[in-house]
Amino acid sequence: MGRFLALWAWCFLVWVLLTWTPQPEQIIFGMLDTAVVAAALAPLGGWAGPWRLLRRPDRLIILALTSAVRMVQANLRLSRRVWSPSRPLRSGMVIVPTTKSSEAGLTAVGVITSLIVDNQIVDVDRSGHRLQYHAVDVPDRDPAEHINAPVERRLWND
Repeated sequence: MGRFLALWAWCFLVWVLLTWTPQPEQIIFGMLDTAVVAAALAPLGGWAGPWRLLRRPDRLIILALTSAVRMVQANLRLSRRVWSPSRPLRSGMVIVPTTKSSEAGLTAVGVITSLIVDNQIVDVDRSGHRLQYHAVDVPDRDPAEHINAPVERRLWND
């Protein structure tokens, strides 16, 4: 029952975010529709409920703010690069170490860092604790400090 409730909560949260319609019929249909999806997917594995994010709301808020600032900065850098094509471009693949080992931690780092347009996650080496990224501009110094470390420091511990 715990798997079902956790998965249903995630599905319903996504439903609300996608439809963004506070009509009673829409909410009821969403509750029933996501219950069917949750019942179908619950046997596939364990699911952490979204309420786990509320255990440390301060860390969640700091992570969201840090990521938002880094996204804006990356978009401004990319815009500058597009509008000034004479700037040197040093794109390439970067392999960086990670401190995360759980599936949830690796997923969070991969998704959040890929929202920042400078780097897109390409591969995860879970046993070697490494992440591979395609970088628009490969950093001169410690790539992990520029790519995944700021996000990892603000995530929960594995």
